[in-house]
Amino acid sequence: MKKPFAYITAAWTGQEFTDTDQAVVYCRKVYQAGFTPICPILYLPHFLNDTIPAEHKDGIDMARDLLRRSHVLIVCGDEVDETVKNDIAVAQRLGITATTLDGILKIRSQGHEEAC
Repeated sequence: MKKPFAYITAAWTGQEFTDTDQAVVYCRKVYQAGFTPICPILYLPHFLNDTIPAEHKDGIDMARDLLRRSHVLIVCGDEVDETVKNDIAVAQRLGITATTLDGILKIRSQGHEEAC
């Protein structure tokens, strides 16, 4: 069975290893909730140099394209920065549902309680 694509966004710290570790945790939870997680921060920095303006723009464009292909936007973490606000605005403009990781996990746990 195909799992719907879920685009993962968060207010990343800018610290590569911290952000990567946190993104992996978020993606695992989203996967366990029944989605295919899409998280550009896990792979774009491996081949794009964010300090080069053209590559920075390409990274933004690639991430937006992945969001457009997703079924849901999942906002993770407790903070909202400009990137998260932009992701939410793009999702709203495209008619993509936006929710929080806590919301997804709560719905999932309620479904398990009813099934038991």
